[in-house]
Amino acid sequence: MSRTVHSPFLLGFEEFERAIDRVTRVADGYPPYNIERIAGTDAQAERLRITLAVAGFLRDQLEVTVEEGQLVIRGRQKEEKERHFLHRGIAARQFQRVFLLADGMQVAAADLSNGLLTVDLIRPEPARLVKKIDIMMRD
Repeated sequence: MSRTVHSPFLLGFEEFERAIDRVTRVADGYPPYNIERIAGTDAQAERLRITLAVAGFLRDQLEVTVEEGQLVIRGRQKEEKERHFLHRGIAARQFQRVFLLADGMQVAAADLSNGLLTVDLIRPEPARLVKKIDIMMRD
């Protein structure tokens, strides 16, 4: 089902509408994640922090990339064929989480600690642009 909003006031936002359609297609809820706003200080600008619960993943099994205006976080674990389990409740998994980034958003850092992957995004201060359009007079 498409959730695209069509409005005569949103001119030239077709690509934005397509991006919303891509992001709203939710696969599964793994891994769970939080998104929080971290207030700015005198030394740092306001940031957004995405935290994913990735217990069992090593650093080299995780990948954080920015692709076409989207933050893409992937995890890949390999099956260990030499191990013989009597019970296996923790499966080796793969995942991909995609977050749509606003224009100008930048990934500041990524950190893996205690089974949590945090990705900090810098929220840029938007520059206020005012452009005066001359009105021509025709007779």
